[in-house]
Amino acid sequence: MSQSDNPERSPAKDGRKALGQWGEERAAAYLSGSGLTIMERNWRARSGEIDIIAQDGETIVFVEVRTRRPGGRFGTAEESVDLRKQRQVRETAQIYLHAARKHGLPCRFDVIAVTAEGQYGGAAAPVLKHIAGAF
Repeated sequence: MSQSDNPERSPAKDGRKALGQWGEERAAAYLSGSGLTIMERNWRARSGEIDIIAQDGETIVFVEVRTRRPGGRFGTAEESVDLRKQRQVRETAQIYLHAARKHGLPCRFDVIAVTAEGQYGGAAAPVLKHIAGAF
């Protein structure tokens, strides 16, 4: 089945996915450059997915990455991490902590909002906003 035959994979949906992956790459590089150790990327369980799981000293950091183009009509990237999403990330984090046998370690939940200035992947650098302990 070609992409055009599959209604689940429209060019717009593929474009959003590519933008999201691009933003996650920038966020992971930023976290590594800030001294955190990336432990997992796109960790999945039945309850959902966690974009980045990192370690900051003894603290396990669960990171939700949201990428937007400037001037979007759906609000800012950080505004899109609503209560439903926070609950889903917390539930998935509990599953991860159990599966990885890390339930005794402190953890926090961060959001990294990436704004893709210009054409993402191009010469313009993205604007990253890291909100540690966002929820």
